[in-house]
Amino acid sequence: MWKKSELREAPAPLEGPVVGTVIGGTIIWFVLFLGQLPFYGWYADHGHAWWVWSCLAGGGLGLVGIWYVRRRDAAIKRAAAAADTES
Repeated sequence: MWKKSELREAPAPLEGPVVGTVIGGTIIWFVLFLGQLPFYGWYADHGHAWWVWSCLAGGGLGLVGIWYVRRRDAAIKRAAAAADTES
């Protein structure tokens, strides 16, 4: 068992193209939904209709995620600009 004094500090989080990643994932969810929609009858007959609705839910949550990460990105940029003007 590790002692608390042996634990290391967590590394700084990596920043990347978060907005683009969330937009790409949301597009994929909606494409999957639209691709499965013509086969809804087959999915329903075999008890897999939830697959179609899961893709729609993923796309809807992705829209919320896009809103969230765009606001977060704007807040980070505002904070960086404020920090630059204080220096």
